[in-house]
Amino acid sequence: MTFGGPAAPQDSQPFHRPSATGGHPDRPVYASALAQPTVYAPPAPVVATPGPALPALPVPVRKGRTVSIWLFGLLGFVLVALVGYFVWALGAEASGIGLVIALVPLAIVFLGVRLIDRWEPEPKTLIAFAIAWGAIAAIGLTLLVDLAITMVIGMRSDTLSAVIQAPIIEEIAKGLGVYLIFLIGRRTFDGPVDGIVYGALVGGGFAFTENIQYFAISLIEGGGTQLTATFIMRGLLSPFAHAMFTALTGFAMGLAARRHASKSAVLGAGSIGLVGAMLLHGFWNGSAVFADFFALYITLQVPLFIGFILAIVALRREEARVTRERLEEYAVAGWFTPEEVTMLATPAGRKVGMRWAASLRGDRRPLMKQFIRDATALAAVRQRVITGRDVHAADDERALLTRSGATRAALLAY
Repeated sequence: MTFGGPAAPQDSQPFHRPSATGGHPDRPVYASALAQPTVYAPPAPVVATPGPALPALPVPVRKGRTVSIWLFGLLGFVLVALVGYFVWALGAEASGIGLVIALVPLAIVFLGVRLIDRWEPEPKTLIAFAIAWGAIAAIGLTLLVDLAITMVIGMRSDTLSAVIQAPIIEEIAKGLGVYLIFLIGRRTFDGPVDGIVYGALVGGGFAFTENIQYFAISLIEGGGTQLTATFIMRGLLSPFAHAMFTALTGFAMGLAARRHASKSAVLGAGSIGLVGAMLLHGFWNGSAVFADFFALYITLQVPLFIGFILAIVALRREEARVTRERLEEYAVAGWFTPEEVTMLATPAGRKVGMRWAASLRGDRRPLMKQFIRDATALAAVRQRVITGRDVHAADDERALLTRSGATRAALLAY
C-alpha cells in the first residue's frame, strides 16, 4: 500500500539480504540510486586468529608537572568568598556586566601568551592554576592586606595607594603564585620563557578580576560613557600591563632555574625580579597620577612594551637553538634523520611539515602536531638528562622516544 502517490518503480523497491551479524534475514535494506542492485551479500570471511593489538603508548611521568586537585579546591573556596564580596559591594548586575567585559582583555592576554608558549607548551593544569592564582588567590591576599592596613593606620590617599601600596602588595601576591608554580611544576619550569609564561598568566588573571571591579564601579558612577572610557584605557590600551609586571618576576626565577639553582636561590632571584616588577608597576600607576598618561604611554610605555616583545623573540630563538642541538644528538644516535631535525626544530621546517602532513591520505596534521610536540619535549628532557637534575628524566626520555617512533610510523603508513 502506498500513501500520497503511485507505487514506486521496481528498481527502487527494498531488497532483502541475510544478516552477517545474526540480524533478521528479511530486514529491508534500502540501496542508494547509485548502488548496484543485488539479492545476496555473502558474509565477510572470519579471521582465524585475532592479530595483536597496538600497545598503549607510554606517557611521561606526571609528577612535578601537574597541580593537586586540593589546591584547586582551596581556590574554589576563596572564589566563593570573592563572589560574595563583589555582589555585596558592587551588586550582582554591575559585577556581572564587569565580568563579561573583563573577558575581552583576558582573552587578549591569553592569546598573546599562547603565541609565546607555542614552541614548548606548558602543561594545561599549570596554565589553569596560574590564571586561577592571579584571579582568585592574589586578589584575595591583596584585599586582606588592604583591609588590615586600613584597620591599623586608617584610610590612605589615593596617590599613596596607587603608587606605593598597590605595586608592593599586588606584586608580592602575584610573585608568590609564580614561585608556588615553580615548586609544584619544577620539572617543566626550567627556563626564562617558562617563567615569563607563568608570570604573564598570573598577571593576566589578576587583571581580569581587578577589571571586573573597575568596570563595575565605572558603570555605577558614570554609566555607559564612563564604562566605555575605562574599557578603552584598561582593556585595549593596557591589557598586558599586569602580565608584563609579573613576567619580570617569572623571568628572574626562570633564569635561575635554567642554571639549576636551588629553591632558595630561585626565590632570591625572584625577589630581584620582584623589585623590578614593583618599580615598573609604580611607574605605570604614577604616570596616570603625576603626569600626562597618554604622553608617557606613547613615549615610554609603548617602547618598553616593544622591547619586552623583542626580548621574548630572542629567548624563543634561543629555545629553538637548544632544541635543535639536542635533537641533533638523537639524530647522530639514529633516532631521527637530519631532515627530520630541521623539520622539528625550526619554525620554517614545522610549517613545511604541517603542509606535507595535510597532503597525506586522511589529513595527518594531528599526527604531525603530536610528533613536533613530543620531539620538543624530548629535547627539553635531554637537557635535563645532561644536567642530571631530574630523577625522572630517563623515564621520560624512554617514553618520548617510543612515542616519537610510533608517531613517525603512523605518519608514513600507507
